[in-house]
Amino acid sequence: MEPSNKDHHYHLLAAADSESESPFSADTQLKSDSKRQPTWPVLATGASDHPPEKLKATQPSLNKYALAGALLASTNSVLLGYDIGVMSGAALFIREDLNISTTQVEILVGSLNVCSLIGSLASGKTSDWIGRRYTIVLAAATFLIGALLMGLAPSFPFLIAGRVVAGIGVGYSLMIAPVYVAELSPALTRGFLSSLPEVFINGGILLGYISNYALSGMPQNINWRLMLGLAAFPAIAVALAVLAMPESPRWLVMKGRLDEAKQVLMRTSETKEEAELRLKEIAKAASSLLITSTPAAGTSLSSNWHGQGVWRELLLRPTRPIRRILIAAIGVNFFMQASGNDAVVYYSPEVFREAGIHNKKHLVGVTILMGIAKTSFVLVSALFLDRFGRRPLLLLGSIGMAISLACLGFGSKFLEFSGDKPDWAIGLCVVAVCSAASFFSIGLGPITWVYSSEIFPMRLRAQGSSLAIGVNRLVSGLVAMTFLSISREITFGGMFFALAGIMVVGTVFFYFFLPETKGKSLEEIGVLFEDQVHEEEDEENHKMLLC
Repeated sequence: MEPSNKDHHYHLLAAADSESESPFSADTQLKSDSKRQPTWPVLATGASDHPPEKLKATQPSLNKYALAGALLASTNSVLLGYDIGVMSGAALFIREDLNISTTQVEILVGSLNVCSLIGSLASGKTSDWIGRRYTIVLAAATFLIGALLMGLAPSFPFLIAGRVVAGIGVGYSLMIAPVYVAELSPALTRGFLSSLPEVFINGGILLGYISNYALSGMPQNINWRLMLGLAAFPAIAVALAVLAMPESPRWLVMKGRLDEAKQVLMRTSETKEEAELRLKEIAKAASSLLITSTPAAGTSLSSNWHGQGVWRELLLRPTRPIRRILIAAIGVNFFMQASGNDAVVYYSPEVFREAGIHNKKHLVGVTILMGIAKTSFVLVSALFLDRFGRRPLLLLGSIGMAISLACLGFGSKFLEFSGDKPDWAIGLCVVAVCSAASFFSIGLGPITWVYSSEIFPMRLRAQGSSLAIGVNRLVSGLVAMTFLSISREITFGGMFFALAGIMVVGTVFFYFFLPETKGKSLEEIGVLFEDQVHEEEDEENHKMLLC
């Protein structure tokens, strides 16, 4: 019996013939004699038509131009992070200043997430039409208007209006930043670069916490307005900085602007030969996809393409590989928010108050510890994503979250029935919240954005990602708008036990439905979801059982 890969979910690719079709063309087939041998790192850059003996397995280097573009695009994510962090403290002062109820607080917090659904669904079509770069500018400008409305809000309805506008901007930025970075990045460093948006989200959360702490001593009718309005300044900086970024080379190829795409690839590749191979691979995949979807258009790429027909292909007539991709992308986005991470961050002061910490300054101070933990661990995850792969870190993070949330549920339940509220139980709750946030930052936090942006084929990537992230924002909004109400009914302890159960289910889903994508080009990843790969996997599983 042939030796096989012990982890059958790591679908390694055989070296592809330079004349092979796109993974999603009708006559695509994997080589029948492939035995899942390890791929050479250089293959991920597109040099798949060179024999392995001529390639050197070198450590991936970080291209400075790709890094600069990824950093600029990811700064847009600071805006969402700042809002999440600052709202956790601002809500304490808004409730008292505007004299609003708990239900109104939930609506205030959750409205941004629900309205970000509008932006995330619209962003795919928008970015196919005007490009990835200008969509990032649009996202920052929309959030800027929302931040100004919130900071100047004289009443609760006016404040909600600002949240709605800011939410649309957040929806745009959440989809477009990971997609842009994934399309710009070389394969061997794509995991690190595509996780930068989550790093910046966590950095924004920490800035929000610090802003809460610094401004909490000001008069109650001023401090929360400053907390929310300060987000306008990074929005202006992002909108201006993005103008210095290059356009996505894959979007340029889809528009038929091959010379411009080549110039970008020359800067984001280590050698001219690598850039030419990447361009050849991208152009061939784009041509095959456009011919498959619009056969009457001929074989040439056209600037008239604006993403038409994608929703029909995704939802009405998906092929089996596309259906598998949709399940994987929507599933990981669903569990990211069903884990309750955003709600725990938003309402952490309420959780800590229930645990026995009542001083507002102390409540805000404890959240800074959580922000430091989240930011530190997301940096660790980003640095190791391309070394260990997506699956190991995702499974580690989800298992760790399940355990942490269970411990938080136990601590909350103990304090619920304890009259004196012992320090060890309060400490357990604080440590468990920080632990759950840290494991989220190791796994689901960065990997959801990486995975969502890289598994869709090129023509479907922007709008497919927008659909998956639309589910993400819908679930986030529903959880944020019901977290306190459900917790009142079943207590915080019961809520955290329920979230721990959800993470157990999520871990099982990740194990069976998410293949490894480390080190593969965006054009290679589609093969992981092809029928023959799954048939070979089932046959290998059967042989392993017989042994």
